[in-house]
Amino acid sequence: MNELTAEFIGTALLILLGNGVVANASLKQTLAYPSSNWVLITFGWGLAVFTGVMVAAPYSGAHINPAVTLGLALAGKFSWAKVLPFILAQLGGAFTGSWVNWVFYKNHFDATTDAKAILGVFATAPAIPNRLHNFSSETIGTFVLVFTVLFMTEPSLTADNLTHPKIGLGAIGALPVALLVVAIGMSLGGTTGYAINPARDLGPRLVHSLVPITHKGHSQWAYAWIPILGPLSGGALAALLYALL
Repeated sequence: MNELTAEFIGTALLILLGNGVVANASLKQTLAYPSSNWVLITFGWGLAVFTGVMVAAPYSGAHINPAVTLGLALAGKFSWAKVLPFILAQLGGAFTGSWVNWVFYKNHFDATTDAKAILGVFATAPAIPNRLHNFSSETIGTFVLVFTVLFMTEPSLTADNLTHPKIGLGAIGALPVALLVVAIGMSLGGTTGYAINPARDLGPRLVHSLVPITHKGHSQWAYAWIPILGPLSGGALAALLYALL
């Protein structure tokens, strides 16, 4: 696999399993429904990150998140020439993973009449709408993710990567980064649903707007800039503080 294919597949797996745990917990007539168990969802997302990182790490370093890619580039740990291709691969993977999740749960989407629950499978939304606070929540949550990653991204050098070491979430190790995402979700996720990843929200929100679901309601594009710019701002601030330190 080349780097871009790895980012595409890793992000697709992340979204398929991450959105999948939300679907399993919130769509009618699944065996897990009804469940509003935040522990289930946070661990599901953490294990989704684990899976995506395990697959992508040997080939791309496993960024699987535009905020991570931007933060690494700003910190001088990643080539700027690769930033846009990586982000496009991540967006494509997120769209694909969300679309497969819709196909997988189609019968349960059809059985669900709660438009808010349906949108929640695809995209994030605030518990209390407040643009400034919602933006700061996404910024701070992503800051914690990227700041931690920056201090743990020195790759182990082997005969295979001496010339081009892979730097990203995979440099931390799949299990530690999964636990980091669980920690962020449990501690900081309850205000906005902790997108902490622009691709995670934008790709699935596009799918929500395109696929036929009887009771899906609106895709809430007026809010969509927050889980895009908030995480990018958090990643940039993390890189700035890392450089200062």
